[in-house]
Amino acid sequence: HVQLVESGGGSVQPGGSLRLSCAASGYTYSSYCMGWFRQAPGKEREGVAAIDGDGSTHYADPVKGRFTISKSKDNADNTLSLRMTSLQPEDTAMYYCAAGKGTDGPLHPGGYDDWGPGTQVTVS
Repeated sequence: HVQLVESGGGSVQPGGSLRLSCAASGYTYSSYCMGWFRQAPGKEREGVAAIDGDGSTHYADPVKGRFTISKSKDNADNTLSLRMTSLQPEDTAMYYCAAGKGTDGPLHPGGYDDWGPGTQVTVS
């Protein structure tokens, strides 16, 4: 049973930074994609950043150069991180960690099977 739990969200001023973490347990498919998605009120969920099983990273255009995704492994568990800098009000959203095959593209939510409950990021 895969369990994903996000942490690290909060409120920051424009220009500030945050680091999100996602603890992934029961996740044994190292070849799968892991990604960060976000959803603002009234908007569709969108991909922010993703990392393939081979370590290749992918970023949505609005966050390129500002966000950095990384993954570490400790025994059977994975930790997915998202370093966010130069945050702007438009980055305000609920941020979700996800894992899956990424068959619809690494930044498309349709290709992910497992999701965390989310962590709120507010920039104002």
